[in-house]
Amino acid sequence: MSLLEQTLEKIQPVEPSYYDKAQAKLDMLTKPQGSLGRLEEFARRYSAIKQDLAPKVGKKAVFTFAGDHGVADEGVSAFPKEVTPQMVLNFIRGGAAINVIARHVGADVIVVDIGVDYEFTEELHGSNEFIKRKVKRGTNNMVKGPAMSREEAIKALEVGIEVANEYAAKGYDIFGTGDMGIANTTPSSAIVAAITGKPVENVTGRGTGIDDKSFDKKVAVIKKALDINKPNSKDALDVLAKVGGLEIAGIGIHLHRRCADSYRG
Repeated sequence: MSLLEQTLEKIQPVEPSYYDKAQAKLDMLTKPQGSLGRLEEFARRYSAIKQDLAPKVGKKAVFTFAGDHGVADEGVSAFPKEVTPQMVLNFIRGGAAINVIARHVGADVIVVDIGVDYEFTEELHGSNEFIKRKVKRGTNNMVKGPAMSREEAIKALEVGIEVANEYAAKGYDIFGTGDMGIANTTPSSAIVAAITGKPVENVTGRGTGIDDKSFDKKVAVIKKALDINKPNSKDALDVLAKVGGLEIAGIGIHLHRRCADSYRG
């Protein structure tokens, strides 16, 4: 049984009663009920996941998965793909916004090279803030065919599982995830359009702040990629492989609930 299959078999639904128990405890605190807004929602969920009404949050990590995209060649971003490795180095040196937020809450920022089209120096490989798990040097241009093979998509998913397991074994209690890769909002929008069936225009944003002309091009590129690859909306792995990204796979198999069923099918 593969690592992905083993992990999917272990996934269990959250015990609903813990939501009510956690909310009851929150409502007993000296504050107006519901006054903490979404913080209460997060507290309920964390409590339910841990099945503990007084859970502790110890070591924390934010994983930033980095990967390049062949579709960047279509001019869908305001920046060239050479910016991806520059940003990776910025994360490692502590100069990005996520580093500031992470320092504020005492979390470690870990950059995972899952598919950057660049080879970082050997001395960087020994950094505690950098993990090299490159599946391939960027995805293929999805307007010319699948972004990656199904096998590569599974491998990228398993990289995310491996990293999570490794850091859980190191005593980390909670993970945050993020992704870095020039043009990554193009495959993100393509995935949403493929799975939901909504018009591409409705699920596509401006990403790096592109102008109207570039936005129209981005929408056209996504439509072309969907038309050429025809991803199966009932098979999340098929969608991921055909119009997704390596770093998108790395940040979690929770991208779509049907992932487990589509894999087993």
